[in-house]
Amino acid sequence: MSAPAGGLGPDVSTGAWVVVVALVLASGFGVLRAGRDGRFRGTHRVRAPQAPAPDPAPETMPLHGLAAEPGERATLLQFSSAFCAPCRATRRVLDEVASVVPGVAHVEVDAEHHLDVVRRLGIVRTPTTLVLGADGREVSRATGAPTRADVLVALERAFG
Repeated sequence: MSAPAGGLGPDVSTGAWVVVVALVLASGFGVLRAGRDGRFRGTHRVRAPQAPAPDPAPETMPLHGLAAEPGERATLLQFSSAFCAPCRATRRVLDEVASVVPGVAHVEVDAEHHLDVVRRLGIVRTPTTLVLGADGREVSRATGAPTRADVLVALERAFG
């Protein structure tokens, strides 16, 4: 006996169920990713220090090894790649914020040409934006394209 027309009964093949499950899982992953993309979260520690050092070694500072001038109050350090569409949108947002907030600099780094820095800082995708305080330490980071409002909130934390 078969199921009524339009119903899912014993006539539905295993392949169809596999497709349905794959679509549900992919949709769930997409929703989760969209909800987290571009949001600033806490800092990323590559190595946890045993005891707080009064003056960090230059190689632990994110701008070490880059020909970049930090901002007086904060630096927006963006890691990009050549064929990354969200990187261009992120560049526009960070340039705009840096132009309207005094003492903030925007530094863009080509991740492909600075793999040593990318590995040292634990950058796994582009765009990734680090917010550095006046002392050069990482205050927050976001992967994906952040909104202007998210960047301004992260800067307030850096100034605080």
